[in-house]
Amino acid sequence: MSGRVSLRVGVLLCPICLFLRLTELDQQLLLFMCVGVSLVPMAIICILSNILLLLPELKIHFLLEGHVTREAKWATGLWGSGFLVLLGARAFVRSSRTKGCWAFRSQMCDSRNTCLQMMCQVLHSGVCLLAAGICCLVSATGLVQGPLCLYNTTTGPTWGVPLHPLPDSPSQYLYNRTLWSVCLRPHDVVQWNVVLFSVMGGASALQTVLCAANVLNSLLGLILGHGVGHNQVSPVSD
Repeated sequence: MSGRVSLRVGVLLCPICLFLRLTELDQQLLLFMCVGVSLVPMAIICILSNILLLLPELKIHFLLEGHVTREAKWATGLWGSGFLVLLGARAFVRSSRTKGCWAFRSQMCDSRNTCLQMMCQVLHSGVCLLAAGICCLVSATGLVQGPLCLYNTTTGPTWGVPLHPLPDSPSQYLYNRTLWSVCLRPHDVVQWNVVLFSVMGGASALQTVLCAANVLNSLLGLILGHGVGHNQVSPVSD
């Protein structure tokens, strides 16, 4: 029963398993391959989005002068949903090429090496989940707070975040494009941030879902083990 639960999680992540006649182990290996391959383009999207967020108008002098949105400078799309997720994806793909008990315990997991491999799979998925989750939260924060830009005040032009939400009212600039003209420089920085933070947030959210399901699937296989009907009985020698 426990093996079936873990298998159903894998089928939800990799529907191709429904069309191929594969053993439970082969389906799990295919699942890790699917997750790893799927994470790679999302990681590349997050890396490119974060780099572009650091270069408004595609000019580096804004970054050198410190006139870049705070959430972009945190670079969670580079080290979080980018570098760390790529490392996890590499581990998933490599594990899919290794025959062994990864998501289902075989013979009560009597091999220490096998158990260690399974725990490493849980660890890789957990690190990717945390990194992608942080990037998703930071992207949402940057989207809500608005960009750092040059805008007019009573004392003259100054750098700040004029579109950030006030304590007594939610942020309205996302629904009112007439407010976007308050930012003078960088040019079109509001559109720039809205598009790129939305793309990076969406990609990291998908990464979070995939990694969370992979953590669940790996934990089910590690804790619950293989189905009862697959136990092997060795003959007793006289």
